[in-house]
Amino acid sequence: MKHIRGTVTFKAPAEVFTGDVYVNLLKEVSTPDQLTVALVRFAPGSRTHWHSHALGQTLYITDGNGFVGTRGEIIRVQAGDVIECAAGEEHWHGATESTFMSHIALVVDDGLSQSTTWLEPVTGEQYTAYTD
Repeated sequence: MKHIRGTVTFKAPAEVFTGDVYVNLLKEVSTPDQLTVALVRFAPGSRTHWHSHALGQTLYITDGNGFVGTRGEIIRVQAGDVIECAAGEEHWHGATESTFMSHIALVVDDGLSQSTTWLEPVTGEQYTAYTD
């Protein structure tokens, strides 16, 4: 058993996030499970860039309201929702324009491929179209 008392909060990199996003890494990849777990907090209007995960991603919304978008669909999310993004599915997630949103993100890294592939930013026009 391992007891961790608190984790360091860091600002998510502007290269792959739009707006103010903060991350607490709860569990880093380790053998044998290869699971990464992070608490991610989005300020109103903030979001990830488009991205995909080689083995998929699960998001558990812990607080607030937000969106998870794919190239063809947008889902409004709220506390208690669980979203499963399929392996290789291009998507983004973030807060609404007027509320914060937090989620726990779970990603498996097989150590053989790049776990996350970051793509272009979700433009203001795309975000506004999704959130109208």
